[in-house]
Amino acid sequence: MGAGGVKVSLLVTVFNVKKNLPLTLQSIEEQDYKELEVVIVDGGSTDGTAELVKAFAVRTKGRQGFSVRWVSEPDGGLYDAMNKAFRMSTGDVIAVCNDKLCKPNAVSTIMAALEQGGAGCVGVHADLVYVDGDRVIREWRMGQGRISEGWMPGHPTLFLRRAVYEKYGLYDTSYRCAADYEFMVRFLKEPENRLAYVPEVLVAMFYGGTSNAGLKNYLVSFKEGYAALRKNGVSYPLWITLKRSLRVLGQFEHKG
Repeated sequence: MGAGGVKVSLLVTVFNVKKNLPLTLQSIEEQDYKELEVVIVDGGSTDGTAELVKAFAVRTKGRQGFSVRWVSEPDGGLYDAMNKAFRMSTGDVIAVCNDKLCKPNAVSTIMAALEQGGAGCVGVHADLVYVDGDRVIREWRMGQGRISEGWMPGHPTLFLRRAVYEKYGLYDTSYRCAADYEFMVRFLKEPENRLAYVPEVLVAMFYGGTSNAGLKNYLVSFKEGYAALRKNGVSYPLWITLKRSLRVLGQFEHKG
């Protein structure tokens, strides 16, 4: 159910993802939360992705409390598309949703945790799994922690108040793999900004994303993560980056 009329904007950024996009859109359409805005930015796909987006917008038109905004045109890559989607959005709470919401009450569960978070709670995060088709590859239990301890929330599970973006800015498109991490460092380094945590798997992430698509991208992500900490004046950036890498390796459970 909707929480006091609070609108949630789900930002979907796509480019030639005809295979997985129906799973994302179906999981969004099945949500029981009553005030949802879906903002879809397609980078000018040529595989039929744009046609799927258009069909989704037509199919859901007129559904009470549910709206779709979309555009299909060339962009500057993932983070540029995310920034564009944010600018198109009007919701009070923002989440990037490029994967699959695991349960019809995923958004409702997140919003209930945000309501109960109290003063200083700027958003919510949860657990996630990495999937390849129907097979679970890895599971990540996020827990709570601090950026200075090498901890980070899972960006695909992160729902934030709009005010966070308005105060701290959007994604830095100079980063190839770690603009989401740099963005999170930017506001989570401030101790007054807290995230509520739902210890439940609410997102299934399609394996092969920007920062998990092989060793080369992992090394780029490591380098950019270090740069993100330095940029934001966080002490001991190399040590934190090493701890973050070890934490990631320790938290992932191989399922296949």
